[in-house]
Amino acid sequence: MQQKVLVRSLIAAGLLTAAAAGYSLAGAPPAAQPAASTPPAAVAAPAATAQLPAFSWIVEKYGPAVVNVSVEGKGEMAAAPETPNMDPNDPFYEFFKRFQVPMPRGRMPMHGQGSGFIVSADGRILTNAHVVDGAKDVTVKLTDKREFKAKVIGVDRQTDVAVLKIDAKDLPTVQMGNSTETKVGEWVLAIGSPFGFENSVTAGIVSAKSRTLPDETLVPFIQTDVAVNPGNSGGPLFNMKGEVIGINSQIFSETGGYQGLSFAVPSEVASKVQDQLVAHGKVTRGRMGVMIQSVNQALAESFGLTKPMGALVSSVEKGSPAEKAGIEAGDVIVKFDGKDVADSAQLPARVAEMKPGATAKLEIIRKGTTKQLDVTLGEMKDGKLAAASTDGAQNQGRLGVAVRPLNADEQRQAGVDGGLVVENASGPAARAGIRPGDVILSVNGTAVHSVDDLRSMVSKAGKRMALLVQREEARIFVPVELG
Repeated sequence: MQQKVLVRSLIAAGLLTAAAAGYSLAGAPPAAQPAASTPPAAVAAPAATAQLPAFSWIVEKYGPAVVNVSVEGKGEMAAAPETPNMDPNDPFYEFFKRFQVPMPRGRMPMHGQGSGFIVSADGRILTNAHVVDGAKDVTVKLTDKREFKAKVIGVDRQTDVAVLKIDAKDLPTVQMGNSTETKVGEWVLAIGSPFGFENSVTAGIVSAKSRTLPDETLVPFIQTDVAVNPGNSGGPLFNMKGEVIGINSQIFSETGGYQGLSFAVPSEVASKVQDQLVAHGKVTRGRMGVMIQSVNQALAESFGLTKPMGALVSSVEKGSPAEKAGIEAGDVIVKFDGKDVADSAQLPARVAEMKPGATAKLEIIRKGTTKQLDVTLGEMKDGKLAAASTDGAQNQGRLGVAVRPLNADEQRQAGVDGGLVVENASGPAARAGIRPGDVILSVNGTAVHSVDDLRSMVSKAGKRMALLVQREEARIFVPVELG
């Protein structure tokens, strides 16, 4: 079975051929289109009178502002990341293996192309960071066939946004929209250069909002089913008002080509990044210093929550703003700066949006009790365990693990204070994905320092418990069904 991979849609060096299939969507002129706020009752028109939206006016008006971006350079290309040999039932499997970016290996010439769009008449252009990052020469080609050498004003890898500048005047521009007003199910339109076919137009709907992808970015992506392929990267995503609500950035695919899952950087994010890059050449972001994970039903029950919600803190960096504020592993952050945190995916972007030095109010749930904390944010800046032995192992029958305390050297290597090394796992623990070499740090948010601690906690637990486990450098809460 082919492994699924998350790929940025930047075309690689070389020539590609593709069979192109087209379709047309007929409809009423723009003025006849229903507004985005049309009540559901008005939308439910009889099938005989239903019409698909008209896209041609958007292409005619704003297509000339969409450009082709080609890059050249030479550099050391990163090798493809190694895939750990892991059991698919392992709770760390998705964390390490599911999403990867295929990369060419070795030193080789770099030649690629993507898309971009003009946001100011004097030649400022937005595109993706991965399209131009590391390029020696960047060339922008307009729809009227004129070509310009572009200067890279700034690149922000965290949001995959870059700003270019060409020396030109009186250029056609797009109109930036408010992505926060976008609704799931709305029609959207993409214009770009897939496989080098300049100014190609594709359409679809918004499939979801605020998608978080495990690619180290801080973006609540807009998911669509718009056809996006290599070369579409950096191109605009339009709503039916002709406003740009996103920058087409990535796809989720088994083959490297479009399979119905496309992701765009929201315009709200891109605009804020653009402002900072133009003004300062870089982007500054707030930072708390915590690792978080989503709360599922099992974890919610383990931590005494009424429903799955919030961001579960799995670890707190020493000396970080979070530690100084009193945040602990096992806390569930349910509000940040006065706004609900419905899902952990919302928190990183909200923290990053705030300026370093700003103070945010947190509402957390700790062992079933609600607490209020203030955290003063810092600025975001761009040891393996010893092998387990069987000495002193004690079996925890109900949980199904044999454990022993870490010695002082192992604690230093792991960067922990306390914890128990798993030497054997069976029963409920094994079914949950716990395996030898894991370090159990806490149970339901309470730190574990000894075998007796663990035995007592297991005996008092209900049908479920949440173990905070460290494996290599990663920490994650693992829900265990005790029965």
